[in-house]
Amino acid sequence: MQQKPSAVIIGAGVAGLAASVRLAIQGFDVKVFEQSDKPGGKLGYFETQGYHFDTGPSLFTQPDNIEELFALANEPIESYFSYRKMPDSCTYFYEDGTVVRASADIEKFAATIEQQTGEPAENIKRYLSASGKLYENVANIFLNHSLHKRSVLWKSPIAKALKTVRPSHIFKSLHRLNSSGFREKKVVQLFNRYATYNGSNPYKAPGMLSLIPHLEHNEGTFYPEGGMISITHALFSLAQKKGVQFFFNQPVERIIRYNNQAKGVVVDGKNIEASIVISNVDAYFTYMRLLNDQEKARKILKQERSSSALIFYWGIKKEFAELGLHNIFFSEDYEKEFDHIFRLKKVYADPTVYVNITSKCEPGKQAPVGKENWFVMINVPANIGQHWDDLKTRCRVLIIEKLNRMLKTDLSSLIETENILDPVLIETATGSYQGSLYGTSSNSRMAAFMRHPNFSRDIEGLYFVGGSVHPGGGIPLCLKSAKIMSELVQSDQQRKKHS
Repeated sequence: MQQKPSAVIIGAGVAGLAASVRLAIQGFDVKVFEQSDKPGGKLGYFETQGYHFDTGPSLFTQPDNIEELFALANEPIESYFSYRKMPDSCTYFYEDGTVVRASADIEKFAATIEQQTGEPAENIKRYLSASGKLYENVANIFLNHSLHKRSVLWKSPIAKALKTVRPSHIFKSLHRLNSSGFREKKVVQLFNRYATYNGSNPYKAPGMLSLIPHLEHNEGTFYPEGGMISITHALFSLAQKKGVQFFFNQPVERIIRYNNQAKGVVVDGKNIEASIVISNVDAYFTYMRLLNDQEKARKILKQERSSSALIFYWGIKKEFAELGLHNIFFSEDYEKEFDHIFRLKKVYADPTVYVNITSKCEPGKQAPVGKENWFVMINVPANIGQHWDDLKTRCRVLIIEKLNRMLKTDLSSLIETENILDPVLIETATGSYQGSLYGTSSNSRMAAFMRHPNFSRDIEGLYFVGGSVHPGGGIPLCLKSAKIMSELVQSDQQRKKHS
């Protein structure tokens, strides 16, 4: 009887979990080694005094990525996971008192924008239509296939993609593209925000990022019952059902490399042999720590790191009727804020504040009755040795002052519990170099092509998934990275059989 091929996956983040399921379905004997005591990576969770907090990603889009995984596994998703579409994608607050509740209904959203800002509704609808076409004709190719294989260039939709792309998508920044499409600064700022979805600067990142609003406004945002941690639980349960073995509190010490082939990993001083190895660790750390390849690691650092985050988890002993699941409190000078983050590597004195409140969707479950669980985040630079203890204290004051002013409240008196996550802790807990949430930024025209591929060009049998490699960070793209990797593995395995 022929022995099953074996796969070792380093890291049980969302991409590692999805990769384990896909490889198990392909017939691999899969082992996952994770340095933490639980799965999920950034998609974690904790509970304190009756308040439930998701620690990482808080926006859920494109549930079809997860649906596809369960369909592939021939498992009923409803037995593991349920979610619902949200009536509003976000509520936006501006310093002058303007509030925009972004309805999932595009007609209603466009009408609200016109009413609140004066921007013609037709401009919103035209922009979102163009965003949809750009996503369907361009992103579907480049986000679902390896950009680093010639075969992608021969896929039939490539001509359609090239016809859709305009010079402004490549040679204009997202801000310049948005400024030419909208006349009101508030609306430009609202759509500039989407650069932060992959940790980038809208004043530097290409106009191509205008495809991101399509996900939120045309396809919609969703809420997973039980909070974002339910995504981790569902994928972990599915992987176990498919026979994947997990080893927690067992960090991989190095990847075994012999004759330019990945032969397995070393864990706790022992060799674990495998047919293939998949790294769900930041690509920089994979080369620096697991392969002892400083030259390759340095090459990765030539690309600008994405932004990081400073997050306050606050148990609030009051309900705020004006807030929704997702809320943004904008900075007055957005350009200066991003200049601080990316050029000066500092925190801006008037940061844009994001507040996520899952108790809005499950009152009495995510927080005690009559109270709310606030996930309060600002974008900050990647860690290069800033004094984060001082910055945390300063930012806490700045955030509370801003929210007090814009919500006309006294937040300090309402905070019952507090936990804080900073870039240093993000790096320690999740292996993200410098605490960068998305690996590298997209602050250049060629950034997408410079991202590390889902395979090694030098080491046969070594593959990569997760936010630091193609196609990028965030839950949907991490899930897509697992799919791309599994297709490459399947193709390579078939080639081996016939060689």
